[in-house]
Amino acid sequence: MPIRDVVEINEKLCDGCGDCVTACAEGAIAIIDGKARLVSDVYCDGLGACLGHCPQGAITVTRREAEDFDEAAVADRLEALGAAATPPAGDPKMPFPVMGQPQEGGCPGSRPAMRTIEIPGTKTPVASVPSQLRHWPVQLHLVPPTAPFFCGADVLLAADCVAFAVADFHHRHLAGRSLAIACPKLDSNQEVYLQKLVAMIDQAEIRSLRVMVMEVPCCGGLARLAEEAASRAQRKISVELTVVGTRGQILRAYPMAG
Repeated sequence: MPIRDVVEINEKLCDGCGDCVTACAEGAIAIIDGKARLVSDVYCDGLGACLGHCPQGAITVTRREAEDFDEAAVADRLEALGAAATPPAGDPKMPFPVMGQPQEGGCPGSRPAMRTIEIPGTKTPVASVPSQLRHWPVQLHLVPPTAPFFCGADVLLAADCVAFAVADFHHRHLAGRSLAIACPKLDSNQEVYLQKLVAMIDQAEIRSLRVMVMEVPCCGGLARLAEEAASRAQRKISVELTVVGTRGQILRAYPMAG
């Protein structure tokens, strides 16, 4: 095989955000098992257009033995990806993607999907169900880390999408807790988040921290922020992680620290 330039992905640095997938015009990269991977050498032209789109710096160009770049194979692949992304005509039930399985054509966390929902009858008017939100604001960039509602409190740190996915979010998860929300993929200046979480632990002296994230790979950044904050803080508290499926089900819950 010839020696030429191809991209190389450091799986330890990759957080599975999928930005490189959409940046690659040849469809050479896919999210598989939560990590970006080079599908085949023949799809990679080695120009490295995806490098500047990786927020973690996980992609480099390396020179090694590799099959020749094949434009015809790329054309076939792009056609196949386009067909896979389009539901059959007249089919209202495009299947929901299964996370953790090989996913192609973009980040699993932002790929469109639909499912049919049956709404059960209820005797309780929605207006009579009280909110469990105890304070305002809730966005992590906006909340003061030493605000009275955090002092000595049990805190819930939730990814933005969680409350929309989990039907009983307020009564099962938020009740009795102070809330902060954030998006680990779209929010900028996340070093501030880390500093605020450390301040909550050391200065506000929160009792515990529960982190709720969606199962999509990019959501894991919020869990890592909480874990890093717990390791930097002088006080030691319990930190729990709850992972929510894209259908709103609780997939797993376990302690991260403390």
